[in-house]
Amino acid sequence: MPWSNQPGGPWSSGPRGPWGSGPQQQGPRPPDLEEFLRRSQDRLRRVLPGNFGGRGVVLIALVIVALWGLSGFFRVEPDELGVVLRFGKAVRVVQPGLNYHLPYPIEAALTPPVLRVNKTDVGIRLSEETRRGGSLREVPEESLMLTGDENIVDVDFSVLWRVKPNGVSDYLFNIEDPKGTVKAVAESAMREVIGHSNAQPLLTGLRQTVETSVQDLMQKTLDSYGAGILIQNVQLQKVDPPAEVIDSFRDVQAARSDLERLANEAQTYANRVVPEARGRAAKIIQDAEAYRSQTVADANGQTSRFLQVYEQYKKAPDVTRQRMYLETMEHILANTPKTIIDTGKQGTGVIPYLPLNDLGKSSKLPESDSTAGGKP
Repeated sequence: MPWSNQPGGPWSSGPRGPWGSGPQQQGPRPPDLEEFLRRSQDRLRRVLPGNFGGRGVVLIALVIVALWGLSGFFRVEPDELGVVLRFGKAVRVVQPGLNYHLPYPIEAALTPPVLRVNKTDVGIRLSEETRRGGSLREVPEESLMLTGDENIVDVDFSVLWRVKPNGVSDYLFNIEDPKGTVKAVAESAMREVIGHSNAQPLLTGLRQTVETSVQDLMQKTLDSYGAGILIQNVQLQKVDPPAEVIDSFRDVQAARSDLERLANEAQTYANRVVPEARGRAAKIIQDAEAYRSQTVADANGQTSRFLQVYEQYKKAPDVTRQRMYLETMEHILANTPKTIIDTGKQGTGVIPYLPLNDLGKSSKLPESDSTAGGKP
């Protein structure tokens, strides 16, 4: 049945349609489909030479096929990789540049920015005000974490990540929200590492250990998800006590610093005094050992000498006794002042006293004294 140009369509039932459900008031008429097709054919006849018959249809079909074939060209940007899908299944990965795939619906291409290094911040946010020179916006619900010794620390950190070179398909099809997944895994890994650490080392010098532990834990978790994501680095931006108690924490830190300083000074003093005391003790012990060795050697010498004298005494008692007497008197009288008196019958028996010792002493007086005594 041909389409009628009369109002109401082919049923000619008035402006409300055959079931009375048409528009309530007369409006603009819809375009005539036959008129549109006729006009299109007329325009095409003007463009195409000759009779518009089978050749024209073939030519149109060839143009359509050519355009359909050319639609398979696509461009991959320098920071992207192309993933070609054949009926929805990934079949190959292409490098940046101009590439080709079979036209839709046979094949399609996805170009995710997998060569770009992405940055995910946890605990802080960058806003338009920040880019104009403002401060970072804190997110306490993400940054406040509980330590192993039941303290609270404020941790802000950033994660640098990218897609694995051989994990583009996993990145596209195994996870729905890559950025959200990385952020959730990063926060979870950081809370686990902080929960196994004490607050004091975190606030002083445990940053490198925490960063390495969080990176390893994140990579292990994402690999278990099959996310195709490589964690390149974890950077701690800030590890501080909560703002409400930061002054008290600083006082405690100052007290601990003073304690460590005093302990180091005491250790330095001990390292200086103890070796000196040990040196003196070793010297005393060595002197005692030397005195003992000397005394024992002297005693052994005296014993040996006594035994030798005794052997000689047994052979000649009188001679040995006389010799011992003379040696003893020689030893006694060697340093003793002596006065010799002749008790014989000849002479008076008294030898005039001549103070030879005093004369020897007076001869040793200084020249100044002797000179002074010689003046009138």
